[in-house]
Amino acid sequence: MTEYRRLRDPRALTAVAHPVRMGILELLTIEGPLTATQLADRLGETPANCSWHLRKLAEHDFIEEADGGTGRQRPWRMSRIGLSWGDEDDTGPEERRAGEALARAMLERWVDRYLDASSRLAESDPPWRAAGELTQTMGWLTLEELREVNDQVAGIIRSYEDRLADPAKRPEGSRLVEMVAWGAAIEVSR
Repeated sequence: MTEYRRLRDPRALTAVAHPVRMGILELLTIEGPLTATQLADRLGETPANCSWHLRKLAEHDFIEEADGGTGRQRPWRMSRIGLSWGDEDDTGPEERRAGEALARAMLERWVDRYLDASSRLAESDPPWRAAGELTQTMGWLTLEELREVNDQVAGIIRSYEDRLADPAKRPEGSRLVEMVAWGAAIEVSR
């Protein structure tokens, strides 16, 4: 299983919590090295704007230059795939706030993308829409049980990560699928 880069610097957490930068990181993870111009085409941005965001991501070691090209034709790649944050007791208030802002931005992105895909697939590809479902439940768990459930779900989801980096491992007919899960103690509003 991949060991994710652990973010502790609030500035790095804040740097990632920008829609264009999240898009850049996703594309570099999924497609491999890309130039600012290629990223701009895919994200609907200008090459200059993508270049600026690439430099910001590079400042925090999320990405690095790949071989070949110069200027805007210089390709960039991920330094490391996968991020984690905010899961240790020594998290300070500034890191916690930045981590919560990043988590909110990512959750909103995932929910929007799920709703868009569900709507699009309902018209274009009903079997794929039916295969991707939204599941929710509640139950009373101990701290240890919650940790065990989250670990099991994460293990299932992460068991397909090797296909991101190695296209040869992708089965014929496979599509890029986003799997999101969380388990957390909650309070129900009355």
